[in-house]
This record gives sequence, C-alpha cells and structure tokens, in this order.
Amino acid sequence: MIGILISAGVLCGAIPAGLFCANLKLYREPDATADVLRVSVLIPARDEAAGIAAAVESVLASTGVELEVIVMDDASTDGTGAIVLGIAARDGRVRLEKAPALPAGWNGKQHACWALAGAAQYDVMCFVDADVRLEPEALVRMAGFLGGNGLVSGFPRQVTGTWMEWMLLPLIHFVLLGFLPLDRMRMGTDPAFAAGCGQFMMVQREAYFACGGHAGIRETMHDGLRLPRLFRAAGYRTDLADLTEFATCRMYTSATQVWNGLAKNATEGIADGRRIVPVSVVLILGQVLPFLLVFWSRWALLGMVAAWLPRVIGVRRFKQDWRGALLHPFGIGLLLAVQWYALGRKMMGGSVSWRARAYSGE
Repeated sequence: MIGILISAGVLCGAIPAGLFCANLKLYREPDATADVLRVSVLIPARDEAAGIAAAVESVLASTGVELEVIVMDDASTDGTGAIVLGIAARDGRVRLEKAPALPAGWNGKQHACWALAGAAQYDVMCFVDADVRLEPEALVRMAGFLGGNGLVSGFPRQVTGTWMEWMLLPLIHFVLLGFLPLDRMRMGTDPAFAAGCGQFMMVQREAYFACGGHAGIRETMHDGLRLPRLFRAAGYRTDLADLTEFATCRMYTSATQVWNGLAKNATEGIADGRRIVPVSVVLILGQVLPFLLVFWSRWALLGMVAAWLPRVIGVRRFKQDWRGALLHPFGIGLLLAVQWYALGRKMMGGSVSWRARAYSGE
C-alpha cells in the first residue's frame, strides 16, 4: 500500500512540475512595444486613500502611450475621491468619476469596471486595481502584446510581508503554470483554458462590449477567471504575460485579509463542488504525501524534488519569498483549508463580506 501511495505521489508531483517547466518557455515578458497609441487606464477604487495616489502616479509615469486615467470612486468614505481630485487639478490626464448606486445582483467591482468602460474614450482599455504599481514601460509593452487578442492579462510581482502572504500568494504561479497548458490556451478560444489576473487586464474596446464586458459577469467576484472565459466564449483570443518586472501588487497586509480575500471567490475556482475533491486528492498526493513518506522509501525523494522544483524556480523567476518555497507542503495544506472553508460556508448559505459589502453565499 505504501508503495502505491509513493508511486501516486511521484506521478502527481511530476506532472505539474513538468508542465510548470514547459510553461516557463511560453509565459514570457511582453517584449514587443506598440506604436504610440492611446490607452484608457481604468481604476476602480473603494476606500483606497492609503494607496490611490501611488497607483495613479505610477500610471502617469508611463512612457510610449497617450493616456487618460479614470478613477471610479465607489462610495468611498476615507477621502479617496479628494486625493484623486487633487492629482487631477495638476494633471489633466486624470479625472474622477462617481460610481452609480450598486444595483441588485451586481458585485461592486464589476459594476465599477462596467461604469469605467462606459466613461472611457480610447479603443484600448486597461483595468488596473488600486493596489497595483506600474513601471513606465508596462502599458506600451502590454499594448504591443495585445495585438490581435481581445484581452490580455498578467500577474504582477506579488509583494508579501506577513507569514500567510508569503505562504499562500506565491502558489498563484504554481497553480497557474503547473495545471494550465499555455500552448492549448493559445491554440484557440476554448473557455476551458481561460485564465487571467484581475489586477491587470487590457482589452480591445470593440471586443469588450461585443462580449458583454463586466456586465456579463456582474455577479462574480472572480473576474480574473470569468472575464477571459467570457471573451473566449464569444470567439476572442486571450493571453497571459509575465509582469514580474513591470508591475507590483500588495494585495493584502494581514493574515485575516489573506484568508478572507482568497476565500471570497474560491468556490468559483478550486473550491467548486465538482472539482474540489479531485483537486484536493491530486495536491495532497503530489505536494504533501512525499514529504510524509520520505522516511519509508527513498523513492519518495523523487516526489519531494518534483514538488519543490516549481517553487525553487519561482523564488528566482518571480522574486518570491524563499520561506514559502521551503514550507511548500504546509502552504498547500493551508490553501486547501481555505478552499474547504469557502465551500462549507457556501453550503451553509453564509454570506461573503468584502469591502464592507455583503454578498450571498448561495
């Protein structure tokens, strides 16, 4: 029995490790720059006073593009709007909009993004979260990468401070590159291969409105998955680029924020009732079990190497914290705990609270 478990663990660890390494050749920086063009940078903001100035200023420092920056103040109570108005008074490229009242059936972010798209002037629109900081070349490079795609997205370098941040957030790259075949994603528009990062999404205006944009995913909290899926279902190509060198993001600043932030949309991803059991089995067999059985058989060492390989690569390639890689099996266990918690909450009919708004768990 132990031999069977060890063999299963090696197999379940080797397959994502192999796919991760293969995907590294495809998951590249946006290396082409577009001709000088116009971009509408759209920032939804709800109580972002602590960081909105830095976000807007980083966009204004962009090179190679003509800009308009629109911040949608979504009923902030902390002075976010006043800060943006102060920037707009000295830079005419910036303007502040007030989000309409949130209708029933809408998620707050999706509603703000839909309103932003309606206010934008230019044919290339870039949705950027208020906690993202762009490097000067980010927009022009991603505009070049956009090409004939309807939507392109990228994962900024995730800045981590607290222990749960560096334990869990680097797993974004592990799950993405270890389980999504990027070559299949680029072969067509099958929605099954949709992926993106809600922190940074650049779209063609015509494609966005043709497929329904954020109005087509109005109820979701998982725009990183659902918006690319919407584009692909409508026949538009989507793609992913590595933004490690071109953007940074500090998503959360405490363990509580990490837990609640990852749990809020988990049931639209790994914690979906149809996939959580097989995903849990595969992750436990491949990423946890080899570390438990290493004293039973030296063959379990192969499983450990396979499990650790993507994380060691990730430390260097994506500038991740080495402590999270070292404690990888514990991170996987914590990730699964978040997923099962989210599913249990949904099954119990509990609500999700985010940005001082409650959403039904149904």
